Amino acid sequence: MLSPKQTKAFQAALVDWFKIVGKDYPWRQTTDAWHILISEVMLQQTQVATVLGKGFYTRFLDRYPTPASIADAPEQEILSAWEGLGYYRRVRNLQKAAKAICDNHSGIFPTQHSQILELPGIGRYTAGAVASFSYNQCQPLVDANVARIFSRVFDYQERVDSTSGTKQLWQWAEGLVSKDHPRLYNSALMELGQQICTNKSPQCDICPVKTWCQTSDPTKLPLKKPRKQTVLLDELCMLALDSKNQAILLHQSSDSARRSGMWKLPERQAHELENQPLLLKSNYAITHHKVTLYVYRAPEKITLKENESWHPLTALPELPLPSPFRKALNTLMLDYFA
Repeated sequence: MLSPKQTKAFQAALVDWFKIVGKDYPWRQTTDAWHILISEVMLQQTQVATVLGKGFYTRFLDRYPTPASIADAPEQEILSAWEGLGYYRRVRNLQKAAKAICDNHSGIFPTQHSQILELPGIGRYTAGAVASFSYNQCQPLVDANVARIFSRVFDYQERVDSTSGTKQLWQWAEGLVSKDHPRLYNSALMELGQQICTNKSPQCDICPVKTWCQTSDPTKLPLKKPRKQTVLLDELCMLALDSKNQAILLHQSSDSARRSGMWKLPERQAHELENQPLLLKSNYAITHHKVTLYVYRAPEKITLKENESWHPLTALPELPLPSPFRKALNTLMLDYFA
């Protein structure tokens, strides 16, 4: 750990650097806790460029500006609003948190860190982020960026994703967080991990805290358990259209699936699609899986399976679809209406 004098200097260096180079993100222009929570949840699994560049953050806030506005919204509606961001459990947790805020706090976002931590789906990092960014409270943060920074600053040669590693990271975070400027300090820490102390190409020569960094080879840190091996999958689907009724056959994922509540093209076994024309082939990745999506024209005779139903083509824009299927249907429908 750094000495008290070193800690003060470390904090000051970060804050001074951030005041000059910090990015002016929308969530840094507000202290509205609900808005900040949405940004934190979106950024858990999605890059800043995607959240901002494709307008997800502003569109979602326009639709759900307060906890009350989403608390009782239909699931299909919130899934559709989240479409394109993936990891749909996140938006379900946001709705659960909003309901708790409305039920237990009269619709007003709680100000105490302990109360924020009690909200459904809110972990230690997110509660600390909201408390410090919204209310300028002295709360530590540890996410992937912070873990990477601290592992390098302290030349930590153990796994950061182990129980002991996680405990150590939080101890460092608690000891280093600025009591005078927690909002600025935590923002600076995030910025450092995003812009300077990056995973593959850290810019050590311009790092504001290089004076205190103990590692000689930052690219080898942090240490983590090995990644899961990539699994290759084929997804065989069919495009079934009812020209007379202008309808399309879709399958809704079950409650146990990652895409619970989402709609997609119906899957079939290879022998069921034998001799059917291939309409589209595309690739996408999900977690450690690389998927090749094949879309065939449906056979003339179709037997509907569980969770399959017909939908008007006009309803497609409002139905929540995983991104790979939205892209596939956008392409296929161009051909259909040509």
